[in-house]
Amino acid sequence: MAGVKALRKIQLGLETTSGTAVAATALWRGKGTIEDASEFKFPEENIGYLSGVDRQYNPKLLAKLSMDEVEATFEQLPYILAAGVKNVVTGAADGAGSDKIYAYTFPTTSQNTIKSYTIEGGDDTQEEEIEYAFVESFKLSGKPGEGLMVSADWLGRQITLATFTGSIAVPTVEEILFQKGKLYIDAVGGTIGGTQKSNTLLAMELNVKTGWQPVFAGDGNLYFSFNKCVGPEITLDITFEHDSTALAEKAAWRAGTARQIRLDFDGSSVATPGTTFSTKKCRIDLAGKWEKFDKLDEIDGNDVVKGTFRARYNSTAALFAEIKVVNELASLT
Repeated sequence: MAGVKALRKIQLGLETTSGTAVAATALWRGKGTIEDASEFKFPEENIGYLSGVDRQYNPKLLAKLSMDEVEATFEQLPYILAAGVKNVVTGAADGAGSDKIYAYTFPTTSQNTIKSYTIEGGDDTQEEEIEYAFVESFKLSGKPGEGLMVSADWLGRQITLATFTGSIAVPTVEEILFQKGKLYIDAVGGTIGGTQKSNTLLAMELNVKTGWQPVFAGDGNLYFSFNKCVGPEITLDITFEHDSTALAEKAAWRAGTARQIRLDFDGSSVATPGTTFSTKKCRIDLAGKWEKFDKLDEIDGNDVVKGTFRARYNSTAALFAEIKVVNELASLT
């Protein structure tokens, strides 16, 4: 039977022990494809053949999954964050509220631990499976009239041919909407989220290299032995209306002044408000400095300017970066 694109799917399972494959428990509501990134080499040799011969060996196994850009949801964004930022798969209680808080604080002076997954992907012809999968990089972006979009690149040990775990229900999700977001910019000596910048946020793009990478060792296996974090890299591009806020931030860039930035996206009201939150939420908090501002641009004749902010730890703010997601799930399945 030939495969059908509409019958492709990605399923995830949270591993108890990294590298020990488990059955999938969650269906990813998006698109993506698995790639076998194993290496095959042809040795160079002089043996009297212009054509060379088919001597070949396989010194390393590796697997990749590219999750294509899709609308981010309050319920499923934590899968990516748990596998790339911090092992948080159970939501913290918010007082007596029905909401649960998933806080992903990026590492500063020591590595976090992250959650590894078994990933199933393919179509109705063949399922391929990856164990010890983690997120190498991800992107969140948005502009008016759209949802906040997310994409992610995963790495894993190897590809095994298997069959999909059956009977996984399609989960209920809620999209994170760009126009429900608010932008706050404050001095590092102030309170983050204290000063909203209204009528100026026209687009944003958060790019994160998690810093997690595979480490290959001579221990009897062709796949990687473990993973480690060599340091995350985070940049945030903001397209501003060319207004007083844009001018103030360009001045901060020229002066090398550190800033605190919060992007706060609200969702629907939760069933029972908590002590801190009463709606679903995606909150991005960053400290750092502006790296550059592009020349004046326009959108449909409206002047705009884009700045690139690089997140860096600031001792006054005691902040590097954190992404907080609030939903009503007790844990990731």
